[in-house]
Amino acid sequence: MARDGTANGTTDGPNMPPGTDRRLERWVTGPRVAGLPVPDLAQKPPLLSFEFFPPRSAAMEAQLWACVRRLETLRPRFVSVTYGAGGTTRERTHATVTRLARETSLVPAAHLTCVGATRDEVDAVARDYWQAGIRHIVALRGDAPTAGPYVPHPGGYDFAADLVAGLKRVADFDISVAAYPETHPTAPSPKADLDTLKRKIDAGASRAITQFFFDTSVYLRFLDRCHAAGITVPIVPGILPVTNFAQLTRFAAQCGASVPAWLGHLFEGLDEDAETRRLVAAVVAAEQVRLLQANGVDEFHVYTLNRADLAYAIAHILGVRPRPATRPATGAATRAATD
Repeated sequence: MARDGTANGTTDGPNMPPGTDRRLERWVTGPRVAGLPVPDLAQKPPLLSFEFFPPRSAAMEAQLWACVRRLETLRPRFVSVTYGAGGTTRERTHATVTRLARETSLVPAAHLTCVGATRDEVDAVARDYWQAGIRHIVALRGDAPTAGPYVPHPGGYDFAADLVAGLKRVADFDISVAAYPETHPTAPSPKADLDTLKRKIDAGASRAITQFFFDTSVYLRFLDRCHAAGITVPIVPGILPVTNFAQLTRFAAQCGASVPAWLGHLFEGLDEDAETRRLVAAVVAAEQVRLLQANGVDEFHVYTLNRADLAYAIAHILGVRPRPATRPATGAATRAATD
């Protein structure tokens, strides 16, 4: 025990016996922080959706489908499949989406971008999806395939709002779009970014899914701004469970999301300790979704990175429990997406 009490909280004052321990007094007189409310067991569990990316190898394909089969039992509202920069995964995305429709009870949503194709080519892809029974599209501007500023494809859709309007002309798709609580990195201002979101909604989008974030107050303030701007569709929070902090910082730098210092501190020294990283990731995700749920949010979109473990844990914490997945006779793609 240190004589100055620094090791164990003791403080030797002029009027106190040596070694007096002041910790209990400090704990009793310190501020009280109310915990999150106890979950209401009668409350209906929130709606969930999951995002996958198309596999690049046989091993990654096996991992994806193991993830799909486990999360399928949670009966998510839909599952989306990403689209690489410049349309680089177009065929793999299409193959994954159509297989989901054929072989599972899930409602698949295909990502589609403006990049790398003319309007006629994009419309043809959309018609192929509709004919395959795919009714949900995640419509995005997309990223340029090479470094440099985004430049619309000659003869293509310029921006996501144009793509949404074009898809609605092809068929009555259920369309999701992207939203950025911390502003898109190429937007000239937060107001301009919000105006862009409003145009996408006005063009026919049914919901917006946010970029990942870790400061809940940022998301809640964004909801206030969306409401004030006349946006009435759901702004679904995108939840990213973190297991690789270095990878997260690279993602965040590309999409304009902030990474709080406290998050870096939690993962400090764990580069070679995957098991502890997963435990820390579960704690962070649990706190985030519980706080959002306490603020009334009842729909979540989880970026799975093709891993089922943390996504499944998040669902469990939110009160979602597995149910047998039964494939309807008419095909999964036609099942109503409003559980």
